[in-house]
Amino acid sequence: MRETIKHSSGNVFADLGFPPEETAVLSMRAELMARLRTLIVERGWTQQQASEHFGIGQSRVSDLVRGKWDKFSLDMLITLAARVGQKPHLVLEVV
Repeated sequence: MRETIKHSSGNVFADLGFPPEETAVLSMRAELMARLRTLIVERGWTQQQASEHFGIGQSRVSDLVRGKWDKFSLDMLITLAARVGQKPHLVLEVV
């Protein structure tokens, strides 16, 4: 059996067939989650410390660290970033 290899477009969500508008939101959510996880590690926070800084419960931080993207809206991720002094912003690329 021969496998077909498909080259990535650079966006896993687009490659999975999500419509462009959903791809945009999912990509932003994934990037924000990754950056928040990195921030937790860089600052050396335990999940409990992160929960205090973010103003959420430790179980929610656990969801964040484990990448449970379906449990966080884009609005909530932006709010969490702002609570720890980050300034999330949107950059539109001309296509």
